[in-house]
Amino acid sequence: MSFMEDFKKFAVRGNVMDMAVGVIIGGAFGKIVTSAVNDIIMPPIGMALGKIDFKDLFVSLNGKEYASLELAKKAGAPVLAYGSFINTVMDFVILAFIVFMMIRQINKLKAEEPPAPPKRKCPFCKSEIADDATRCPHCTSELPVEE
Repeated sequence: MSFMEDFKKFAVRGNVMDMAVGVIIGGAFGKIVTSAVNDIIMPPIGMALGKIDFKDLFVSLNGKEYASLELAKKAGAPVLAYGSFINTVMDFVILAFIVFMMIRQINKLKAEEPPAPPKRKCPFCKSEIADDATRCPHCTSELPVEE
């Protein structure tokens, strides 16, 4: 079998296609969550904390003062952009929570298999025996008939 035939077989299998769709949808969903964090969730939190824009929270590592993160980056200053890090952590927490809730719902929807009925045991040697057995295959005792 040629390389291309092997690759084609691999690429069109159901699992690979499902994974590809999942990655594409996950990427788009990640952008939605990022926008929700940056544009909807963090602005009110910033307002409540004294009109702080988390995107502009940074520490200049060269000791100079800069009016904004953008100006510090334009000047080529080394910065610790902890506001962006806070936004990214919020993205992760929200995305992880949503994935957790989805998995939890999927697990609830899965049909649970009923537990297997207990195996019949020989009253003499306590070995497992078939339900319709009349003699124990382990100890050869005659078994009482169950009705």
